[in-house]
Amino acid sequence: MRVLALDGGGIRGLIPALVLAEIERRTGRRVHELVDLIAGTSTGAILACGLARPAPVAAEAIARIYEQEGPRIFDRSLAKRVASADGWLDERYASTGLAAVLRRHLGDARLADARPPVVLTAYDIERRRALLLGPEDDVSMIEAAHASSAAPTYFEPVRVNGAPLVDGGVFATNPAMLAYARTGERPELLLSLGTGKRTRPLRYEDVRGWGRLEWAQPILDVVFDGTADAVDLELTALIGDAYVRLQTPLQEASDDLDDAGPGNLAALRREAERLIAARDAQIDRVCAILTGPRAGS
Repeated sequence: MRVLALDGGGIRGLIPALVLAEIERRTGRRVHELVDLIAGTSTGAILACGLARPAPVAAEAIARIYEQEGPRIFDRSLAKRVASADGWLDERYASTGLAAVLRRHLGDARLADARPPVVLTAYDIERRRALLLGPEDDVSMIEAAHASSAAPTYFEPVRVNGAPLVDGGVFATNPAMLAYARTGERPELLLSLGTGKRTRPLRYEDVRGWGRLEWAQPILDVVFDGTADAVDLELTALIGDAYVRLQTPLQEASDDLDDAGPGNLAALRREAERLIAARDAQIDRVCAILTGPRAGS
């Protein structure tokens, strides 16, 4: 079993898209031909659907979609800024831009159509439970990817089959552990791709006097980072070198989920290039496993 897990991270999904483009270049094959399961959270859910839809999209083409469509998704009109008090009284962004992009690139495909199968994370805010949306669910890729990407404070919840869902990153920024549980076996390879690690510290001197208002936005980032780090530790202990985590500290790009300005998009591309150069040998090993004979065959 060869499994791919894709982190959440908003516009920073450009980084794993470019890493996958490099893997496609080195192997001469598309991602959907190389793995048996793709798990995705938030922006990783969008990536997963694009890679596994009935007419799969090449990873480099998905990277270009991030660069071209990102500014449309994260576009705040003056009216929206005023109505939301710049995000304090309502979500920062209208969902229309995200929904339009998903319709344009995912069409009428359903999760059951995905090849290989995909599992996407979401959280039901009424029933207060974590969900995995997969082939057994009668859900369109548009609905599933939209729900998985509905990050609190950024986008409003999305109703899917009557259930109000938000971004699965609230419990699984890195969905690799859920992918491992889903397979029911030790994988030959579980490749986990991050979207860039935050490096801005929350200094004690600054936060020691914070209350609810000041913590409202930073706590979301802390939860996302903490859950991803926990999964990394757990899988390294459980399956050793069958788990490969490709993640990079953000040296120059913003760690904001929604900075889709041209300067930051260019910086994210450079971050991906640095990651690929730094982990060259490990990526070669990953490519060799993905294109080699199946274990036990």
